[in-house]
Amino acid sequence: MKVTVVGAGAVGASCAEYIAIKNFASEVVLVDIKEGFAEGKAMDLMQTASLNGFDTRIVGATNDYSKTAGSDICVITSGIPRKPGMTREELIGINAGIVKSVSASLVQHSPNTILIVVSNPMDTMTYLAHKTTGLPKNRIIGMGGALDSARFKYRIAEALDAPISDVDGMVIGGHSDTGMVPLTRLATRNSVPVSAFMSEARLEQVKEDTKVGGATLTKLLGTSAWYAPGAAVSAMVQAIACDQKKMFPCSTMLEGEYNLNDICIGVPVLIGKNGIEKIVSIELNAAEKAHMQESAEGVRKTNDLLEL
Repeated sequence: MKVTVVGAGAVGASCAEYIAIKNFASEVVLVDIKEGFAEGKAMDLMQTASLNGFDTRIVGATNDYSKTAGSDICVITSGIPRKPGMTREELIGINAGIVKSVSASLVQHSPNTILIVVSNPMDTMTYLAHKTTGLPKNRIIGMGGALDSARFKYRIAEALDAPISDVDGMVIGGHSDTGMVPLTRLATRNSVPVSAFMSEARLEQVKEDTKVGGATLTKLLGTSAWYAPGAAVSAMVQAIACDQKKMFPCSTMLEGEYNLNDICIGVPVLIGKNGIEKIVSIELNAAEKAHMQESAEGVRKTNDLLEL
């Protein structure tokens, strides 16, 4: 199992570290445009192998995609990160060019790869990969919902003063501060609806805190977060590598599902060795449907800025 991570910055390096520690991949290749940067990160990570008990080989490469050849899974984290006050959508001009070039180079050397897109604006970058790589739709996955759902569960557990292992919940829709649709109605604590434990007002606060989860961290850190995004990617990579058939909300190309067409947006999917193995249909109520449509409109507006 060979995994490539493009972008050796904070998110990419965290992703590589989590994949290595889980010890399911034989090799992780880190690629970056900055001279020596990926090589340095790879060497630093490899020097933790005896301490953390993993045998995954991590190698770095400066813009040399020949080293990625034969990758089973490729992760694109490259692009500029958000700064305080920036929306994910404002990154589109620079990041679209980067994602288009990177995905073409990856597919050239690994035509059978599964692509996981992390770069922002993520839904639009996933759509761009669909339109430019020629890969089948099950082999292009946008990572947003897995991260947003983790942040949702964190906020629920915080509000309940409960262990996070008790909590389950999911966020669908676009990966943006306004586009997320946290499904508060379906969130549970050990199968009991969380609405049984907290007021409607508190649950609404959880929802709003989830939607600005990334912006909150960007304001505190001065740049985008990296631990949770890296962990979210590694969980998806493991689900593919180990054929887990695990359910995540992911940005996927829709062709009529959820009454949406020709758009990549977050919906629950089953992930296994073939990438997206099934799009899971869940019954939304009227308010959730309206929020989903509104979210889709926002994603389409960003898609319209692409020069395909």
